[in-house]
Amino acid sequence: MTDTAARTTAPAPPTAEAARAPIKGKIGALIALVVLACLFLLPVYIMVMAGLKPPAQADATHMWELPKEIDFSGMREAWARLSPNFRNSLVIVLPATVVASIIGALNGFVFAKLPFRGANVLFAVMLLGMFIPYQVILIPMVRFLQSIGLYGNLSGLILVHIIYGIPITTLIFRNYYAGIPGEIMEAGQVDGVSNFKIFTHLMVPLSLPGFVVCGIFQVTNIWNDFLFGITVVPNPTEQPITVALNNLSGNFSVQWNTVMSGALLAAIPTALIYILLGRFFVRGMTAGSVK
Repeated sequence: MTDTAARTTAPAPPTAEAARAPIKGKIGALIALVVLACLFLLPVYIMVMAGLKPPAQADATHMWELPKEIDFSGMREAWARLSPNFRNSLVIVLPATVVASIIGALNGFVFAKLPFRGANVLFAVMLLGMFIPYQVILIPMVRFLQSIGLYGNLSGLILVHIIYGIPITTLIFRNYYAGIPGEIMEAGQVDGVSNFKIFTHLMVPLSLPGFVVCGIFQVTNIWNDFLFGITVVPNPTEQPITVALNNLSGNFSVQWNTVMSGALLAAIPTALIYILLGRFFVRGMTAGSVK
């Protein structure tokens, strides 16, 4: 009787159709990802194909086609004209990213581990800087830079990117440090260590994912910036690469192989950043989401 009841209540074995359902779902998801990847890589394909063609084959009609012959004249011309501006962008990106990340780490540490009265209000006010449109502050920004003698040079542009990067770096580090156990702070305080040493000797060594996320955000935003670059630095020889890339197009004709080669050169640094540091990106973004 017991065996009969067990056989009666035992679940039925899965049918062949039910076993194939997860496989079909995975195949469908794979196909969707392949289609989306092709759409995403389509501009890269156009840049590479047009950049490897002579000018006569790189017009708007034939830039989709494979090159009949490989020609690097566009690459050489683009590098010759953009290399000074490429260096300008590096000069802007490196200090602006490092300084904004360090300030953001200090702010995040204070907001997460050293709360004070009015901290939440001050944090909210600081985050408003992320939502202010660039166009709104152009005139007061230019007047301020003129008053301190930094308008028209790379130092002024670096200062602008540092200030605009502080809200996002503060947000990232504040959320990151919120996920670090408070016992680390308490252990240091019991040993009589100052808060600054706790930050430099305990928090900073644990903050690699946070610095990577801030670095990716800052490098991407600064490298791709156009508005601040053309507003703060009118001199073409000192402008960043995005502004110089816009100047590659002629007034009456466009050498598409040169323009596409320049776009490819301008895109390589940020692409390398994501490829090399992408594994830290998700770790840094999700840190602090679950305590």
